[in-house]
Amino acid sequence: MSLKQVYITDTSTFFPNEPISNDEMEDYLGYINGKPSKAKRIVLRNNGIKRRFYALTKDGKPTHTNAQMTALAVRSLFKNDPEKLKSLELLSCGTSSPDQMMPSHAVMVHGWLPETNGVEVVSPSGVCCAGMHAFKYAYMSIKTGDKQNAVATGSERMSASLLSRAFEDEVQKLIQLEENPYIGFEKEFLRWMLSDGAAAFFMSDKKNDTGLSLRVEWIEAVSYANKMEACMYMGSEKLADGTLKSYLDYPPHEMLEHSVLSIKQDVKLLSENIVPLGGIGLKAALDKHGVKSEEVDYFLPHMSSEFFKDKIFTKLIENGTGIPYDKWFVNLSQVGNVGAASVYFMVDELFHSGKLKVGDKILLLVPESSRFSYVYSLLTVV
Repeated sequence: MSLKQVYITDTSTFFPNEPISNDEMEDYLGYINGKPSKAKRIVLRNNGIKRRFYALTKDGKPTHTNAQMTALAVRSLFKNDPEKLKSLELLSCGTSSPDQMMPSHAVMVHGWLPETNGVEVVSPSGVCCAGMHAFKYAYMSIKTGDKQNAVATGSERMSASLLSRAFEDEVQKLIQLEENPYIGFEKEFLRWMLSDGAAAFFMSDKKNDTGLSLRVEWIEAVSYANKMEACMYMGSEKLADGTLKSYLDYPPHEMLEHSVLSIKQDVKLLSENIVPLGGIGLKAALDKHGVKSEEVDYFLPHMSSEFFKDKIFTKLIENGTGIPYDKWFVNLSQVGNVGAASVYFMVDELFHSGKLKVGDKILLLVPESSRFSYVYSLLTVV
């Protein structure tokens, strides 16, 4: 069987509502226990995010579902043309924040695209890597000749999980116990990190007749969960032995009291491991494919926070895979951390920037701290 070339021929994004500044965040998310956050200033100072997007009104009402945002990003690829939408063969949608546990995210997105035909859909789960797994499934489907075209997406709607009401029961319980009426830092930390939005790639076995395309050279993924405990989790609580207790094993009132359905992160475990493990995986991927880091023209690392920028830079040099800052292309400060969609936003901005020229090589790095997984990919402008 001869394998086909795979190209990204167009990209699109959808951001809900107007951008929200750092000063406005609690106007949308609400004040826990009626008081401004003590941790907010510290977290924002380190993460470098200046604005983000929420699928919310100021009174906390949703304006879009995750599936709706994703469908709008897909529509943009096809210019809302019903006939073009009928040409779609595969819809591969990654997210860590589906609107429901069942049905799957991708079938809900498909439901918002009634002009399409009956097509294959797939919904990779996970956190930040979910968008890249969706990308890889689409890539492999075209590479093997199973499909001629596909749309891969990454999206998040985390704001609904960050509203103050999600933590009020826990805070009230602490007040009753005469304990510190503030939620733990592992829960509050992510309130100031996450953002909403959706993005999509149109992928094909044919490059554009006019204009540039991105040829997908390879995609490599690795998990270190065999030796690392969970770092970011939702719908569970981390126990003293490092294991997770599922929301299914809590009575309903305890789920509320402990905000079990809120997203949490073990910040110490994150800071000690996310960069070193990612460096190991990147070196292995480059070595496997015989690529030297100096051949890279644009480096697109997904970072949850600019706190990690210098650490990544230094680790790459230590591993013999150094990439100078003038080759980095990131937009975290302007769009926020949108998990599974973040790398799509970077690729989209670069693709439409007018900066690219034939032959440029673009290296993608996406880490996932949930239990330390990583996906890497190399694209060539053609």
